Amino acid sequence: MRAGAGYLFISHDLKVVRALRRRVCLRQHGKVDEQGPARDVPENPQTEYTKRLVKAAFEIVA
Repeated sequence: MRAGAGYLFISHDLKVVRALRRRVCLRQHGKVDEQGPARDVPENPQTEYTKRLVKAAFEIVA
């Protein structure tokens, strides 16, 4: 059996989260809204809340 460590990293910056973590868990009002691989969730958001977060974090406004 392999011993490991786990870390809880809390951030509102999805760009940093995507760069540093393998998995992401997005919460809204204290409940899990969406979770999955950190690279996949921003590319294919499944909930309206996650879609809004991704749009705010990654969309370039001219």
